[in-house]
Amino acid sequence: MKILLIQPKMTKRPMDTDLKTRMSPPLALLTLAALTPAEHEVAILNENVKKINFDAQVGLVGITMTLDVFPRAAQIAAKFHERGVPVVAGGIHATCCPDECTPHFDAICIGPAEKVWPRIISDAASGNLRRVYDGAVGFCGSDIASPAYGFADAKNYLYSNIVSTSRGCPNRCGFCYNSCDGRMYVRRPIPDVLRDIEAIGSRHIFFIDDNFIGDPGYTRELLHAVRGLGIVWNAAVTTKVADHPDLLDLMALTGCRSLFIGFESINPASLESVRKDNAVAEYERLVEAIHSRGIMINASMVFGLDGDDAGTFARTLDWLIKMRVETLTSHILTPYPGTELCKKFDSEGRITERDLQKYNTANVVFKPAGMSANELYKGYRRMYRQFYSFQSIIRRFPENKEQRAPYLLFNLLYRKFGRLTSAVSRVVPMSALGKLAAAISYKL
Repeated sequence: MKILLIQPKMTKRPMDTDLKTRMSPPLALLTLAALTPAEHEVAILNENVKKINFDAQVGLVGITMTLDVFPRAAQIAAKFHERGVPVVAGGIHATCCPDECTPHFDAICIGPAEKVWPRIISDAASGNLRRVYDGAVGFCGSDIASPAYGFADAKNYLYSNIVSTSRGCPNRCGFCYNSCDGRMYVRRPIPDVLRDIEAIGSRHIFFIDDNFIGDPGYTRELLHAVRGLGIVWNAAVTTKVADHPDLLDLMALTGCRSLFIGFESINPASLESVRKDNAVAEYERLVEAIHSRGIMINASMVFGLDGDDAGTFARTLDWLIKMRVETLTSHILTPYPGTELCKKFDSEGRITERDLQKYNTANVVFKPAGMSANELYKGYRRMYRQFYSFQSIIRRFPENKEQRAPYLLFNLLYRKFGRLTSAVSRVVPMSALGKLAAAISYKL
């Protein structure tokens, strides 16, 4: 049987370019390809890269989806249904909101696919697809499959050097998908992680876990195992990394060059409104500790939390510049269906928009408590413009010489002049740009 695996096209945010949509291949689909029995023929299509041929002769279509691409996923399924091709959907939205998804697909997969994907294929081949497959039952870290990296058409992506060490997050912050029912947190066996690093064959690795330090003891063990491999790497962590200076030392020693950190807000009341237990009083100590070890920071900030007001943007910008935070990923608070935040806002009558394509953290889809929807949207847009202005870039310029090249590449060529760089990628393969950036940044 021929199987087509699809990543639906995402809706770009105002600051996004093709550099964002083609950052890396869809890891979920690479994993499904690895899990597909050899007697079946499988192909991967990322709609951000290539148009879908709805006349393709396939026996089964699999779609992975986040919330904002769910409407497009439903459209894709309807097109294939016109030809009688069964469609299976999975991903975070199917896991958090299965009842909303089931009417649009022949079957959905709740949770991880590793334990159920071969059965889904077998049932589809025999014409006996069930409506729901639950892959979370009995799932543990050793069940996490290595992706079929060979299926990634690497030339279409900035980076294909992506590795996961875990699934999920132990925290249950109210605005995050991890507050949905049934979410899990499991760690992979370290030998499996090392095999993936070896399979990639690159000295530059992106660990793409939701929370790389969800289990600090595990992280220490992993970093001791990669010590001596000569890699440089990036990962996402929480502010709790401040509680583990020895772990920060080990990160620097093993090649960590940048950490994505969920600060979310500099206002304790705003954090409390979504059960985020960050210690704002420790932020400056954390930033200084990370910078002193030669590691850059990508700060995640969320605006529109209860406790925020129209002055939040200026205060946050001033703090980010003062602390010389290298890069910013900014979001408008978004009540994802299935989360605690969505249930709360729904009960309060505060959700104003049900078009899920707008649930990409770049639109105001609810009534903010401390400002108008227009103030929130304009403040969010202004935040990006001001943070990546020439004045801000100069003021945040790193003191550490080794950070300056990657800092300028990201601030100028990825963010400020990202559309120009994206235009260059139509002539020069994305992978070539990624390799050049890594070579300049990390002397690889």
